[in-house]
Amino acid sequence: MKIRPLHDRVIVKRVDAETRTASGIYIPEAAGEKPDQGVVLAVGPGKRDEAGKLIPMDVKVGDRILFGKYSGQNVKVDGDEYLVMREEDIMGVLE
Repeated sequence: MKIRPLHDRVIVKRVDAETRTASGIYIPEAAGEKPDQGVVLAVGPGKRDEAGKLIPMDVKVGDRILFGKYSGQNVKVDGDEYLVMREEDIMGVLE
């Protein structure tokens, strides 16, 4: 990966949304919403508290996460689209 996140930032690759409903109806790509799940590709070292002590990150590379619809900043690197977001924008880890 050519991006190394700083502080409490995380690089995420969106997971493709389902293109078919439970009843078997196909949803065209233009009508579908952006997925709110992704896989963590890179993690920064963590945030520092007021005393300067490093607070480690709760997520790790490979975690499948949930995040808000408008969370993060979209970036394009070598034709691939990624999200850069702070750890606090992550709602949870899927297990």
